[in-house]
Amino acid sequence: MEKVILSGMRPTGPLHIGHLFGALKNWKKLQDEGYKCFYMIADYHALSTDYANTEDIKNYVEEIAIDFISSGLDPEKSTIFIQSLVPEHTELHLIFSMIIPIPYLERNPVYKEQREEIKDKDLNTYGFLGYPVLQAADILIYKAEFVPIGIDQLPHLELTREIARKFNSLYGQTFPEPQAILTETPKIPGTDGRKMSKSYNNAIYLKDSPEIIKEKVSKMFTDPKRIYKNDPGHPETCPVFSYHKIFNEKKVAEIEIDCKGAKIGCTDCKKQLGEKLIEYLEEIRIKREKLGKNKGKLIEILVEGSKKARETSIKTINEVKEKIGFIYGR
Repeated sequence: MEKVILSGMRPTGPLHIGHLFGALKNWKKLQDEGYKCFYMIADYHALSTDYANTEDIKNYVEEIAIDFISSGLDPEKSTIFIQSLVPEHTELHLIFSMIIPIPYLERNPVYKEQREEIKDKDLNTYGFLGYPVLQAADILIYKAEFVPIGIDQLPHLELTREIARKFNSLYGQTFPEPQAILTETPKIPGTDGRKMSKSYNNAIYLKDSPEIIKEKVSKMFTDPKRIYKNDPGHPETCPVFSYHKIFNEKKVAEIEIDCKGAKIGCTDCKKQLGEKLIEYLEEIRIKREKLGKNKGKLIEILVEGSKKARETSIKTINEVKEKIGFIYGR
């Protein structure tokens, strides 16, 4: 029997190289290993923080779909779909919201952290508080057994497991308790050394042209202790060197020696990195350009994927209704 996986991303902005290494490469690996994969573009989840400004969501949905496929997700192997085109997600979310105690949601550390971090938006809504309940419905509507996530998402997954247990105890065994698939991924800082984020304006996006990549890399923060070219460098604290370890593996040892010995300056080091980064992303860039010119084909893939997702979700929601006694006219 195939092992089922569900994961997804919110369309709140373009995807960057952090997403590539933090999720997409792992998703492709799982797809190629034969898991039954459902990969969702979670447009309803985007409303949890961006409900007041929705004009960009549709465009981001298309951009993310292009990034998914260009990064190696195969619509013939994986089900790639849009959350809002599968209404069973919201129906199951409504049912789960009836049985989940509010304190379970309020104690979620991710909820608390984001309330503190995001000050420019009013997050005093049920949609934001109940985000993990919809996430639980996303996962359990496909009876997913595994969820590839980052360690920061573990509290949300544990809530999904609690909801599954609560439903099963009330109405009979229905849902599995999904397990996390945590993968070691290289930490890619933003161009300023902080966490890579759209809000920090420090990201290198998968859609960036070679010219834009060169410009961004040329402005990257380097070793703060190295003032002059003849000063010895400290690559272990330099964001540029951390990129070389990922995108320029063959020469990373040589660069480390030359940096410490002041044989290479930061400008030349960044120039080499820009070339390697462009080379690494070349295949994705070519695929993106091709897909971007054929939006009709892209929408067809998303619509067909959503229909396929519904085939599974309808079976689950019918089983759920039968378990709770909502079967009429029989």
